[in-house]
Amino acid sequence: MFLYTTVHYHKNRVVKHHFFRSGQIVSRHLNDVLQAVIRLQGQLLVKPITQACTDDRWKNFQNCLGPLDGTYIDVRVGPFVRPRYRNRKGDLATNVLGVCNTDMNIIYVLFGWEGSAVDSRILRDAITRTNGLKIPTGRITLLTPTTQMQKDS
Repeated sequence: MFLYTTVHYHKNRVVKHHFFRSGQIVSRHLNDVLQAVIRLQGQLLVKPITQACTDDRWKNFQNCLGPLDGTYIDVRVGPFVRPRYRNRKGDLATNVLGVCNTDMNIIYVLFGWEGSAVDSRILRDAITRTNGLKIPTGRITLLTPTTQMQKDS
């Protein structure tokens, strides 16, 4: 049930019909498995030590800023702004940009953009804000295909 819910992003109601269980049972089992995963995160999710990495693939990413990606979060908005918040799948959502450093610590989050906004526009806004995303000199940002690869020189 846990994998079915998390991988396919199904709601409790869909899962209970699929597995012929009550909503309370589904919710309890999902919470139990989630708590177990959280307790085991130290063993399951080991952070890489970037300074002492011997992996040959790492040398290609040494000067990169870190993971940078956007995601959608479902929202409820008024009827007059709904077209702006409708994403390509037709859902009402806000676009959130998140940036991590190479140690997987979150260093920047920008939220509030409407779901129809393109990634390059959101990134440009994040970089040009007064207290926005600062890309250190000499660092590279590798982005999704909808944006471009940039190098700060």
